[in-house]
Amino acid sequence: MEVSYQDIHRDIIELSKAGNSKAQFQLYKLYSKAMFNICCRMTNNYAEAEDLLQESFAEAFLKLDSFRFESAFGAWLKRIVVNKCINHLKKRRAQLVFTDTIPENTYEDDQDMDSVHLDVKRIRNAMEQLPDGYRVIFSLYLIEGYDHSEIAKIMGISESTSKSQFSRAKQRIKEILKDTES
Repeated sequence: MEVSYQDIHRDIIELSKAGNSKAQFQLYKLYSKAMFNICCRMTNNYAEAEDLLQESFAEAFLKLDSFRFESAFGAWLKRIVVNKCINHLKKRRAQLVFTDTIPENTYEDDQDMDSVHLDVKRIRNAMEQLPDGYRVIFSLYLIEGYDHSEIAKIMGISESTSKSQFSRAKQRIKEILKDTES
């Protein structure tokens, strides 16, 4: 029994599958901003994010026949974008180094964070300061909603490495936020 997902943009997707360039452009307009944000968070580079966005959409349109409405189109496209970004980071030999040299927890508890005023811009700036490996895992887990087992598969690492890197990324963001608060 085939499970079919009701996508709100089904008509546009079907037209795009048939090669309708206006429908493809409409799909691009619907999803490009969200996908660009993913590219920016993962690469930490505006120009690279623009390139990866275009490459991701080109790949998606080439593979559109494989989309069977078994999930939301946005989720399917997001998977292409995330994989494209990760492959790009690996190719540029980004420092996706997973290190155990940073202490797991330098604070007694999370109550120190109560005094840190959080806002989106400060958190975004703190994320930009993370090493690539930390930033990618932090983004995939906290922002994109992947669980650690999915991240482990995507990144080719163990689930425990994903968890520890996320923990360290979170700790580093706390430190950055405390340092910039003064």
